[in-house]
Amino acid sequence: MKYRHAFHAGNFADVHKHVALLALLRALQRKDKGFFFLDTHAGRGRYALGGGEARASGEAQEGAVAVLAALRNRSEPAPELLDYATVIGAWRRDADARHDYPGSALIAAQVLRGQDRGVAVEVQPGEFEALRKALGRGARVSAEHGDGYQRLRALLPPSERRGLVLVDPPYEDTRGDFRSAAAAVHDALERFETGVIALWYPVKDARDTDRWLAELARRVARPMMAAELWVHPPDSRAGLNGSGFVVVNPPFQFADRCDAWQRELRRLLAHGDTGGSRIVSLVGESR
Repeated sequence: MKYRHAFHAGNFADVHKHVALLALLRALQRKDKGFFFLDTHAGRGRYALGGGEARASGEAQEGAVAVLAALRNRSEPAPELLDYATVIGAWRRDADARHDYPGSALIAAQVLRGQDRGVAVEVQPGEFEALRKALGRGARVSAEHGDGYQRLRALLPPSERRGLVLVDPPYEDTRGDFRSAAAAVHDALERFETGVIALWYPVKDARDTDRWLAELARRVARPMMAAELWVHPPDSRAGLNGSGFVVVNPPFQFADRCDAWQRELRRLLAHGDTGGSRIVSLVGESR
């Protein structure tokens, strides 16, 4: 290994994933009762976009940096995109880090309420120590050092009986990680059938991801949808063409809202006519 997300932090896929994450957290917060949030592959939590690996790759400049700048000049963005920009801005002010970017665990910690609880798991010792430091004491999300898939089995079902599980592996071994991620969804639902499960995945070749989604749909007997956004044609050889996430037990009207903000985000991210987005219903109906 060792995959280091710092090289890709703040790219278009991060923006897509984090807008979706916030939308799911907000949906759960429509009810006063607290819920549990689990991030199985949390990374280091905080990434410097102004230097080091992120600056070398330049991916953030066409992702979070470009989107946040565009949203400042947009009169009426989709509420989900406005929320994303507001939360990132608030975190940067609180952390005194204008050029840094938060990962999923820190974004969740920024918005969880007093009655909510979060756990972020990271397996690499160095990344875990950075995550623990980034979260700090008193955060609504606690850091755990361990294998995210194993901790998922240990932490579910949560005492809150409501929750969101984010599965976001590095996809170093693409085929292996796709299999492991699908197995994690199955494990999570065996323990927490009514939980909201969000699984991020890369779109490199649409034919491969379509086959994987069809197989996942055959294994999961719960309402399920997939949302994808791509900035290159989804069957090109560009590498990472797009970003996708599966949501099992999607909240009420989540698919419709997701379709709306994805279309707007696509216009902010894509170059020319190469981009696109879609919502796919995999099992039952979104609720």
